[in-house]
Formats: sequence, structure tokens, C-alpha cells
Amino acid sequence: MARDALGWRAKFAAIGPSTNTVVQPDFEAMRPPGVTCHYRPIFTANAKAISNESFKAGIDVIAGNVMDAVRVGMTLEPDGFVMGMSSVTFYGGVAGAERFVAQVRDETGLQVSCGSIATAEALRRHGAKRIAFLSPYWPVMNDIVRAYFEEAGFAVVRDVALHATSWTGIAAFTTADCRAALRQLDSDDVDALVQVGTNLSMVRLAAAAELWLGKPVIAINTATWWHVLRSHGIEDKVPGFGRLLEEF
Repeated sequence: MARDALGWRAKFAAIGPSTNTVVQPDFEAMRPPGVTCHYRPIFTANAKAISNESFKAGIDVIAGNVMDAVRVGMTLEPDGFVMGMSSVTFYGGVAGAERFVAQVRDETGLQVSCGSIATAEALRRHGAKRIAFLSPYWPVMNDIVRAYFEEAGFAVVRDVALHATSWTGIAAFTTADCRAALRQLDSDDVDALVQVGTNLSMVRLAAAAELWLGKPVIAINTATWWHVLRSHGIEDKVPGFGRLLEEF
């Protein structure tokens, strides 16, 4: 079969909420020559009053629409799938993440990269054991993320939830907001900092923060993109987005 003129090395279908405005430009910014990424949205009504009580229910709605978006993604005949969402992939701990990936793989026959697994692998490559993380979520979801990382073998020392009040509002958190959260998380008792929540713009801030904190700072979009590239044998080093893409 003739290769795609632009994605002649690989073309990926990225699946994420229709309210997400950060994943597509993030992945585009980190794209090596000959690799393309095509966002296929999961229909997501933009909840305007998210709370600790309603957050998980909203994520359940998104999860229920995932496979429809996956089937749409298959129409472009991708080489693999990359999940442009993170919350759903933390549900149920390590086994839950593996079930999620298996569901998409069974439907498509293709490799799947997702945020939870990719971030854990990135931390292992850095040799991190004790971590702290920030999210745009509410504490009920941070508890699920914490449980995943602890089951995956990491000690979670502390976390910050930024309490987004709408799905599109996640993308409204500023660099200053995220930098303040990193400072709140950082201390000598953690080996690495992690950001979850794919609609939170942090790929460039995380790379810069590694320089002034002197430790790995893993943005979930960077980790997921790194994972899908390496899983398909694309070893290009992409500068400007931190050690993960520059060294590993």
C-alpha cells in the first residue's frame, strides 16, 4: 500500500474529548518529519459546574463514548492510536489501564499509547521512585491517579488539584498557575514531578522547570507522545520538550 505523503513514517489517530484544545497543538509541536497525528474527538458536553461530586460522573460519560471515536479514527487507516486523554486511563489501577488499552487494541488490532502507562514508563526510565503530581482535576480524581501510581510502584508524596470548573476551563489555567503548583509540590523528598490532565498546557513549562528544579518534570502529553513514537520504532530526539524526548 502506498504510504501517506505527509505521514510516510507513521500516522497516528489521537483520541480525546471534543472539549480538548491542547492535545492537538502539543502533539503537532513535538512531531518529527514524516509523522502525522490526527485528532478524532470523543463527544463531550462542556460541563460548566464541575465539582468533587460530579467530576467522576462526567468522566464516566466520556469513557462511554470512547469506542465511537476509535471507530472514526480507524477510517484514516492509522498505524497506531494515541490517547489524548488521561483521566479514563487511570481508572481501576494498573489492571484498569491494561483493560482500557486491550479494549482499543481488540477493536482495532493496533498498538495503543495512553497517559497512565506512558507516564509510569517515563518515570521508570528516569529512575524515579518518589513523586508528586499536579492535575486540573478535583480531589476525587486525584485519589484515583494516586492509587494508580502507587500500585505501579511509586511513592506519591503529595499532590495538587487545581479544581477546574468546566472541561474547557482546564485549558485556561496559565503558566503562572502551573508554575505555582510545581513550586508547591517540589521538595528534596521527591525524585520527579508529574503533570496529568491532557488539556492542561505544560509541555514547554515542564521542560523549563527541569532546568530550575534539577529533576525530571513529566508532562503527560510529552510522555504519551514519546511512548507512541518509541513504540513504533521512531527514535528521533525532539529538542525543547525536556529530557524524555531529548535523551530517551
